[in-house]
Amino acid sequence: MWGSSEGAIPAKSGYPPPAATPSPASVWAPADNSAPEPIGSLQKHYENLCMEKSQKINPFVLHILQEVDEEIEKGLEGITLNIAGNNHLIPVERVTGEDFWILSRVLEKNPYINGLDVRYNFLGDVGAYYAAKLLQKQYSLIYLNLMFNDIGPEGGELIAKVLHKNTTLKYLRMTGNKIENKGGMFFATMLQINSSLEKLDLGDCDLGMQSVIAFATVLTQNQTIKGINLNRPILYGEEEESTVHLGHMLKENHCLVELHMCKHDIRNYGIKHLCDALYLNKSLRYLDVSCNEITRDGMVFLADVLKSNTTLEVIDLSFNRIENTGAKYLSETLASHNRSLKALSVVSNNIEGEGLVALSQSLKTNPTFSNIYIWGNKFDEATCVAYSDLIQTGCLKPDNTDVEPFVVDGRVYLAEVSNGLKKHYYWTPTYGEACYHSANAGFNLVQVGRHL
Repeated sequence: MWGSSEGAIPAKSGYPPPAATPSPASVWAPADNSAPEPIGSLQKHYENLCMEKSQKINPFVLHILQEVDEEIEKGLEGITLNIAGNNHLIPVERVTGEDFWILSRVLEKNPYINGLDVRYNFLGDVGAYYAAKLLQKQYSLIYLNLMFNDIGPEGGELIAKVLHKNTTLKYLRMTGNKIENKGGMFFATMLQINSSLEKLDLGDCDLGMQSVIAFATVLTQNQTIKGINLNRPILYGEEEESTVHLGHMLKENHCLVELHMCKHDIRNYGIKHLCDALYLNKSLRYLDVSCNEITRDGMVFLADVLKSNTTLEVIDLSFNRIENTGAKYLSETLASHNRSLKALSVVSNNIEGEGLVALSQSLKTNPTFSNIYIWGNKFDEATCVAYSDLIQTGCLKPDNTDVEPFVVDGRVYLAEVSNGLKKHYYWTPTYGEACYHSANAGFNLVQVGRHL
């Protein structure tokens, strides 16, 4: 039934039963290569399809399509359709696989839509099947965000396999879908074939050691991927094998710009391997090694490589344990040698006043070093005064740090503000802009893909 034409779908619901598992072969039907034709009103098209297929209208989808119709009438193109299920500003009825089936039919011939954000919904593997079909038929889609949609290994396989032939998609977010090691292997295989995808996010997808090593191997040859997120794989053992393999990859790869290795159990042995690679690598600009077990001894290697590396612009060391000594190693290099690093996050690193003040001094002497994030460390009065002075004298712009000074009884304190390298990566604020620059500074300093 999954591999058959739409006419074979049961007439009662017009939709395959959710319990069925789509066959990966079913998305390999020859694509219709005719030129896309503009559809009149997306809202009307959606209502008509729901009536035709006896499908309940989702009021949230209807509302968003109405807004997009208004944008199209104004002559706008390159529109991102935002149907995020975690939108707090309007009533949300989360999109199911059934809803997405109708939605994919509405969008498949529309040339005005080049981005689709359906994060935090209930698509499941059924929705993944229709996402794969959409990627076969949509000629202008360059951004697809499917994060946290209960997609499993089978759904991951469907999407990975359709990308063997897709030549338009540039950025895919699969964050939080438990595609596991099996699904990860299909994506690694896809990167051997696909030559258009530029950014891939597989963070929190329960990847295994085998698939992480497969990505490291494939990326020694792939010359298209500029950004990859492999956060929080499920790793076993104490050998830091995944980090060693990714280090070897960085020695060979001359295309990758952005690498996220959050929660990889990286310790000092692992950061040494990454730093050894960074002596040779001349393309990586954004390195994320947050939420690991790197200590002050690991900063010896990083501080040393930063003396000669001229490409790294953003480093995220949040939630490690570099302490005062590690902060001093970095501040000495940033003050005297390095002139390429723009942003550094040392949030929650058990750094005390001595180390934080040392880092503040490097901001005075280094004209390139512009962004620093320090919240979650141990502030003393000297720290508060140092960062207050930096902000007041203009050496540190208020939007480029996560602290703000205030005075009580003549004494300076620091309060936290919602700025960071990727503050709104997993969530969006309840009001205001979801992707404003100061909250996602890392992605604005190093731009790979237009969307989060």
